[in-house]
Amino acid sequence: MQDGTDQTSPTGSVPTGSVPTGIVPTGIVPTETVAVQDRVVACDCGDGALGHPRVWLRIVDRQVMCPYCSRLFVLDPGAGGGSGH
Repeated sequence: MQDGTDQTSPTGSVPTGSVPTGIVPTGIVPTETVAVQDRVVACDCGDGALGHPRVWLRIVDRQVMCPYCSRLFVLDPGAGGGSGH
């Protein structure tokens, strides 16, 4: 996909697209802030059938926002590198 997301496993390739995945878009208010320990996170909005397709997001700097539900994932200080191995 061209938005920096991928619906493959976290150990698979997560392509980078034209939208920087480490930046929160200006003017978008997060619906929820989630502290995480890994640079690769999955989001499906957590609402079961009312959620959205699961997407895998890579935290490039300190945070990334889900393009579907505007959840903000923030990397905890001292968290791992997210190599997946």
